[in-house]
Amino acid sequence: MPIRKPPTARQRRLGAELRRMREQVGLSLTEAAALHRVDKTAISNTESARFGVSVDRIRVWATNYSCPDQAYVDALANMAKERAGSNWWHEYRDSMASFMLDLVELEHHAVSLRHVQITHLPGLLQYEDYARAVFGEAVPPLASQVLDLQVEFRLRRRALLDRPEPPDCSFLLHEAALRMLFGDRVVVRRQLEELLKQSERESVTLRVVPFSSGGFPSAGSSTMYASGAVRQLDTVQVDVPNGVTFLDSETHLTNYRAVLDRMEQRSLDPGHSRDFIRKVLHEL
Repeated sequence: MPIRKPPTARQRRLGAELRRMREQVGLSLTEAAALHRVDKTAISNTESARFGVSVDRIRVWATNYSCPDQAYVDALANMAKERAGSNWWHEYRDSMASFMLDLVELEHHAVSLRHVQITHLPGLLQYEDYARAVFGEAVPPLASQVLDLQVEFRLRRRALLDRPEPPDCSFLLHEAALRMLFGDRVVVRRQLEELLKQSERESVTLRVVPFSSGGFPSAGSSTMYASGAVRQLDTVQVDVPNGVTFLDSETHLTNYRAVLDRMEQRSLDPGHSRDFIRKVLHEL
C-alpha cells in the first residue's frame, strides 16, 4: 500500500484510536503483529496514519483486541470508508492552512457542536462584512487576494447549517464578543441582526454570558467541542495564536465538558440571550 499524502486530523485520529485499542489490552507492536499475522511495521504505519486501513481490517483487529463496544467499532469503520478529497474544502488544499481544512472536516462530521466565543462572533454565524473586518485585523496584513480567499472560505463553512439534517449547534457568546467593534457600528449592527436571525433555526441555540456573570474557566480562549458518532470520538478544538489545536484524550474531553457546562450555567437562557443581543443592538 503506498504511503498516503500528509494525513488529515481525522485520518490521524482513526490511527490513534486503533493504537489506543491495542494499548488498552496491553499489547506491544510485536505482540499485536503476531496476533494479526502481519508485520509490525504495518501496524505502526496504520496507527501513525501513514497508511490507510480497510473496514475489514478494523473489524478483525477490534475482534482480536476483544473490543466490547460495537458502536465504537462501527464508528471507526465508517471513518475508514470516507473518501479523501471528495468534499468542497479540498479545493482549498493548496491555498489554505491545513488546520483550517481539518477544522471544517471536524465540523462536517460532528453530530453536535458546542462553541465558546469570547472576543469575536462565531465563524459559522458571521456575515461577509463582519468576517472581512475580522480578517482585516490580521498581522501582518493580508494581501487583498488572500483576504478575499479567507472570507470566501469562512462563508462556505456556513453551508453546514443549511444541510437537511444539520448538527445541533450551541453557541456560548460572551458579552465582550457582542460589543467588540470589528468594522464600524453599521457592520456590527448587521452582524447582531444576523445572530438573531440564525438563532431562529431549530438546530441553533445562542446563549449569552454577560459581564455581570463574572469570571469563568478558560476565559482567555475560544473553544469548540465537537461530538463524534460515539463519545470516544469527541474532539475539542482550541484557538491558539498561530492557528488551532485539537485535543481528544479522555482527560481533555472530560475537563472541557465540565468547563462548557459551568459556563452554560452562568449564561442567560436562549430567550433572555436574544433580548440581550437586541439590547446591545439598540445601544449601538
